[in-house]
Amino acid sequence: MHLRNQVSHDVRNIVAQLYNLSNRFPSSEKFELMSQIRRAAISIISKIVKGSSRTSLKDRAHFYQIAFSSNIEVLKQLIIAVGRKYIDQGIFKDARSLIEIVSNKINSLRNLVK
Repeated sequence: MHLRNQVSHDVRNIVAQLYNLSNRFPSSEKFELMSQIRRAAISIISKIVKGSSRTSLKDRAHFYQIAFSSNIEVLKQLIIAVGRKYIDQGIFKDARSLIEIVSNKINSLRNLVK
C-alpha cells in the first residue's frame, strides 16, 4: 500500500528530528519530557506497523487511531517544551507542520480501512 509507505517514511523522519530536537533539552529532562517525546514518537510508527499486520479492517483502524493519538501526544509535549523554553517557536512551528502532515496521512490511512 503506497500511502502506508509514505506515512511510515514521514514518521521515520519525524522520529529522527524529534530525537535531534530533544537532545537540546537540559540533562534534567533526560528521563522525563525527552523520554516521553521519544516514546510517543516511536509509538506512532510501531502502531502503524502493528495495524498493517492485522487482517481485520477494524483492528487496522484501531491501531491507526492509536498512532494518531501518539502523534497528537508528541505535539502536546512539544508545546510543553516551548513553554519551558527548551525549544524556540521556530523549531516548534517546523515540528508542528510535520506533525500535521503525518496526522492527515494517518487519518487517510485509517479512512481507507473503514
